[in-house]
Amino acid sequence: MNEEQAWALEAQQGSDEAFTKLVETYQTPVFNLCYRMLGEPELAEDAAQETFLRAYQHLHRYDQKRPFATWLLSIAAHYCIDKLRRRKFSMFSMDAEDEEGNTFEIADPDSPNPEAESIKGQTRTRVQSMLKDLDDTDRAAIIMRYWYDYSEIEIAESLRLTVSAVKSRLHRARKELAGMWQEEETRAHAERRTYESPAF
Repeated sequence: MNEEQAWALEAQQGSDEAFTKLVETYQTPVFNLCYRMLGEPELAEDAAQETFLRAYQHLHRYDQKRPFATWLLSIAAHYCIDKLRRRKFSMFSMDAEDEEGNTFEIADPDSPNPEAESIKGQTRTRVQSMLKDLDDTDRAAIIMRYWYDYSEIEIAESLRLTVSAVKSRLHRARKELAGMWQEEETRAHAERRTYESPAF
């Protein structure tokens, strides 16, 4: 049993101090997940608070065999998905890389990569506008996979899907994003040619 699971067990037994430690440990990852799902700091703050409230209310349901982080982030993801189904937002915060022609890959923000950093600033706005067209559950799966390095099994558990459904959703979402990315590239190229001097 790791430290977080020990705190969770103490919290289940009524220790507010242990739950406070869990909040302090996970408030940043929970906020970041909510922000990437909802795209607005105020909404993400509210969602993070609601996540911890729900976790506190349902501590008795936490299974010690699961990592606490997986259980907690699944609460956050479900809350955000429900929120998105009720209201549609136009901006989402994610970064992307486009490599080798049609290949579209989501960058890992934890690994330092100068090239990715330069691409990040150029692509963020475009990717944000594309993500609003993804299915809400697909978006959650993409965020969990590429930002939190969840395995397909963990994503399946968190989103209450089968592993094959997760694989299908990730494949479909990557393909959809790649298609939209290529359309953007084609459009941008056409616009550049319009403004080029005929002498060159």
